Amino acid sequence: MGSLFMVLVLMLHLSWSFSSTAHLCLPHQRAALLQFKNSISIDYYCGEDYYVEYPMTESWNKSIDCCSWDGVKCDELTGHVIGIDLSHSCLTGSLFANNSLFRLHTLQWLDLSFNYLYGSPLENTTSLLHFHGLRRLNFAHNYFGGTLSSELFSQLVSLTHLNLSANDFSGLIPHQISLLSSLVSLDLTVLNNTMLTAFDGQGFDMLARNLTKLRYLVLDSVYMSDVELTSFLNLSSSLRHLSLCYCRLHGEFPSQLFYLPNLKHIGLGGNENLTVYLPKTNWTSGLESLDISYGSGGFRGSIPPIIGNLTRLISIDLSGNWFGGQIPDVFENLNRLTSLSLSTCNLGGLLPVSMLNLTKMTTLDLSYNYFHVRMDRIQMPSSIQNVDLRSNDFYGPLPNYIFDLVSLTSLHLSLNNLSGVVESDMLSKLTNLQDIDLSGNSLVSLSTSDKDVNYSFPQLKAVFFSSCSIRQFPNFFRTSKLEFLDLSNNMISGGISKWEAEGWEELIGLNLSHNFLTSLEQFPGKRLESLDLRSNLLQGPVLSTCLNLQTLNSQLFREFLISENKLTGNIPASICSLSSLTLLDLSRNSLSGTIPECLGNMSYDLHLINLQMNNLTGKIPDSFVNNELSHLFLNNNQLEGLVPQSLANSTKLEILNLGNNKLTDRFPHWLASLPSLQVLILRHNRFRGSLSRSIASSNFSSLRMIDLSGNEFVGPLPTKLFQNLRAMRQKPKWRSSNLPFDGYDDREYTDNYYQTFVNVTTKSLEIELLKTTAIFVSLDMSNNQFSGQIPEEVGLLLSLQMLNFSHNNFTGPIPASFGNLMALESLDLSSNKLSGRIPSQMSKLTFLAVLNLSENNLVGPIPHGNQFNTFDKIPTSVVMMGYGSGVILGLSLGYIVFTTGRPWWLLRMVERDLQYKFTAWIRRKESRRN
Repeated sequence: MGSLFMVLVLMLHLSWSFSSTAHLCLPHQRAALLQFKNSISIDYYCGEDYYVEYPMTESWNKSIDCCSWDGVKCDELTGHVIGIDLSHSCLTGSLFANNSLFRLHTLQWLDLSFNYLYGSPLENTTSLLHFHGLRRLNFAHNYFGGTLSSELFSQLVSLTHLNLSANDFSGLIPHQISLLSSLVSLDLTVLNNTMLTAFDGQGFDMLARNLTKLRYLVLDSVYMSDVELTSFLNLSSSLRHLSLCYCRLHGEFPSQLFYLPNLKHIGLGGNENLTVYLPKTNWTSGLESLDISYGSGGFRGSIPPIIGNLTRLISIDLSGNWFGGQIPDVFENLNRLTSLSLSTCNLGGLLPVSMLNLTKMTTLDLSYNYFHVRMDRIQMPSSIQNVDLRSNDFYGPLPNYIFDLVSLTSLHLSLNNLSGVVESDMLSKLTNLQDIDLSGNSLVSLSTSDKDVNYSFPQLKAVFFSSCSIRQFPNFFRTSKLEFLDLSNNMISGGISKWEAEGWEELIGLNLSHNFLTSLEQFPGKRLESLDLRSNLLQGPVLSTCLNLQTLNSQLFREFLISENKLTGNIPASICSLSSLTLLDLSRNSLSGTIPECLGNMSYDLHLINLQMNNLTGKIPDSFVNNELSHLFLNNNQLEGLVPQSLANSTKLEILNLGNNKLTDRFPHWLASLPSLQVLILRHNRFRGSLSRSIASSNFSSLRMIDLSGNEFVGPLPTKLFQNLRAMRQKPKWRSSNLPFDGYDDREYTDNYYQTFVNVTTKSLEIELLKTTAIFVSLDMSNNQFSGQIPEEVGLLLSLQMLNFSHNNFTGPIPASFGNLMALESLDLSSNKLSGRIPSQMSKLTFLAVLNLSENNLVGPIPHGNQFNTFDKIPTSVVMMGYGSGVILGLSLGYIVFTTGRPWWLLRMVERDLQYKFTAWIRRKESRRN
């Protein structure tokens, strides 16, 4: 009996040993995994942007069975590694096709999504060709690049799920992708606008015909302009999810696709030349999500009432269509709807009751429309979480019911006409609130009191109360973990105490610009990326006023704007330790001393340096390197010496303003090597010599604004110069009007915003215009000693809007070619020695608003016709005419509306533009984390 017991024990032991041995991964596969681990690194800061902060490869240890490692799955019988899931694992480093990971030929799924990996693992696929059993491959959201190999798709025929989205792949998608006949899910979404991934017509048609099992197809931002829209009719009837946003599709989208029996989601947004017609009858599909936003060109008139028949709809996005009129009352049967987006649809009138009675609604976006509704007459469902009503005409007091919507996470009511006082006890009810924006409501204020210490806002991350009526810093945010705070354009005065700013340690973006602040006792902490303190009353040295370099993370800090204060002292060399800076604005202060030598190479990502209007002396540092610098403002200082030739290294420079200094040099013709230079301002310095030799052979092909006024240049103007100004020679694509332009430039130099100004002299007045180099074109060579005749070639500059050759020694006639300058608005040739008649061709200048030909030797009558006829109708107190020692003939219209300062409309539009851009920056930061 005892021996039988021993036999049973031995059998159980052997059985356990066999089972344990079977589960041990094979030594060569464990070695391959460890080699992969050693080839990459872990970014321990990635948790701020990604879902999971846990780096799974940390558990990989050779002393432990690799089948028990995090992210590794083995076959229970053979011990082969069949699955690897390292998504959201904070991995960083290069990955190529020769990596040891690709020696695991038994893999059935491989997921490396949402990491920081780069390289071109799918370009040379020698190692991947043995992955015959691979079914799922997910490389989404990395930095992989290169082209996609045709051999990859020829061999991986077992794939059922392929996700290569949000990488940097480029080139044509191989036709062989159509060989993946088992594919159920395909996502090739492109996020990097600089990378072009494309389908040609034949390639996509083959895919649509052959992938008969496809249920999920996402090709957002893949270039598909060559694809015939009829190819979509060949897609599988099993298709459930189809997303083709921003694919540059054009033509009429086949409406038959809306009848696919299993279709749950369709996204066609952002295709500017695509016409989409929804079915008008017999459309009762099971569609749950519909996105036909921004650019789909089929909608005009009103919102199609057929939408009311789609009773299974959960999400609708019709934003960016030019509907007009009112929202139809068609929502009664859409009781499953949770998200409705009708932003930028030219809608107005009242809001339908059936829409506001949707009890499952969580997201409502009616932003950028024309609704003129009293706010307290709108009742929202208690389920609502995200409300965006910005930029409408909602008016009246903020209703109390808003602060009873306890599910609210996001509330955007900016740029309306709301009024009222927001108190801490009201906000404290919204315990789930993450961001709130009431900017641009000038009658809204925040109330603060001693009781505020009793309230906390545990979820609140972003607060925007720009351009309201706030007079005191609200201390009830002190205990919150704010990431973004914008209280700009208010009336907050005095200092902010350390106690009031206790919660600033977690701030990423802080904007307190355009207030009356005199001091900050608490500085933002280690997460800070953007600090905007422009236009306050801050005093003292640059850094010690608002920053602590000891606690600041220089790898994160990107934007430092503190212009228009009362800063004094030198610019410290320690500022160059901010090695990731993209924007630096210290302008309009009282800074003195020299510019630190290191400033030109402090940051590879530096886009803008603005030191204008200080008291800086010495030479401009000759230390500029080949970086991202596009805007350099050093004007209105006391700088001396030469223009540093190292600026030729800044090949992306667009605006260079060195005006109003004491520079002594010849014309820096070598700046012609900068291919992007659009604005060159050297006005009021001591530049000397002739332009003929230095500029004649130079090719300033991108220049749109040149100001050499107030120097000591001599000699004739070289004709070659005007022949080479190619940007000015282009026919104007835009016409000015008597309405002020908003100066909006949709290129954002960073994730944030910045607005620049340039000075223009016209009619002997120096005015300040918003930077818009793509629009305003000017040439100013006044107040020099140029001589000879004005070249006929000036008439080649067809897009020229302002021309000033006054106060020189030009002789001879006014060129008849000036009649070709059809965009010209201001012409000043005064105080020269010009003779002859005013060319009759100039009567064709229909947009001419300022004309000054005084102090010359002109004879004969004024030309008649078009704009010149208007001069005869102006009162003599405004227009006077004279020859020889005559006076100004002219009329000021358009953008010339002031002599000093900035007009109210300019300031209003600038601040609104800044608010839009700052808010957009926040949205992108939040989307990268979600």
